[in-house]
Amino acid sequence: MSKLSLQEQMLKAGLVNEKKLKKAKKGSKKSRVQAREAKAAVEENKAAQKERDQALNKQRDEEKLSKEIKAQVKQLITLNTIEHGNGDIKYNFTDGTLVKSIYVTQEARDQLSKGQLSIARLEEGYSVIPTIVAKKIAERDQETIIENDVKEEVVEEDDPYAQYVVPDDLMW
Repeated sequence: MSKLSLQEQMLKAGLVNEKKLKKAKKGSKKSRVQAREAKAAVEENKAAQKERDQALNKQRDEEKLSKEIKAQVKQLITLNTIEHGNGDIKYNFTDGTLVKSIYVTQEARDQLSKGQLSIARLEEGYSVIPTIVAKKIAERDQETIIENDVKEEVVEEDDPYAQYVVPDDLMW
């Protein structure tokens, strides 16, 4: 006995005709194509979801790193703040476009003018810290440090005021 396919057996038995058989074959091919398309759509959705998840994780990691850096900066400032106490000398400095001032002792004022000390933003106020620490903080967060670098003055040869030296302790 030769093995006949189910379709051929049903055709011989008269249960189906050629037209119904072709229609059934066409329908099964269509369902296979639809299944393949559905699978491709599912894979595409999975890939898009994975990409969104990776982007979200990257954003969370960056936010976490930013918070850690801010905590480190705050800790460096609080640990290295030089108590300028109840100084009676007003020290003026620029914060962006604004002129701000803090009261410091004479010693702290001298060190600020020489560049040995710097000013850093701390929450709503300002702190006086050593310039060495300020440079370490600036590596992590440039916005926190108020520039207090002492610039070397270059005297031009034909400067008519070269003979007049501006004193370091000049108050403005």
